[in-house]
Amino acid sequence: QVQLVESGGGLVQAGGSLRLSCVASGSIFSINTMGWYRQAPGEQRELVAAITSGGSTNYADSVKGRFTISRDNAKNTVYLQMNSLKPEDTAVYWCFLDQADWRQYSYWGQGTQVTVSS
Repeated sequence: QVQLVESGGGLVQAGGSLRLSCVASGSIFSINTMGWYRQAPGEQRELVAAITSGGSTNYADSVKGRFTISRDNAKNTVYLQMNSLKPEDTAVYWCFLDQADWRQYSYWGQGTQVTVSS
């Protein structure tokens, strides 16, 4: 089992910045992918950004150039630096960790609210 604990959400004005953190603990494989999804009210959940244990990254088009995902493998922690925030970034953000041996495992954090006021 893997546990994910998120922190860093909150309320910020448009144009501001926030940094989300997610610490993973438990049975973590050396090769995995961590990242963030978000869901706004009335919208579908979308992948915001992901990063592999090797450092490869993937971003949603809507956040490219504004958000940066990074990780510290020694601390099993993933970060999401969010700059130039917009009201449309308002959502619940969930951290995830995917790993596999002979089967796929997906783990989720509890979610953290990000609210961007105009």
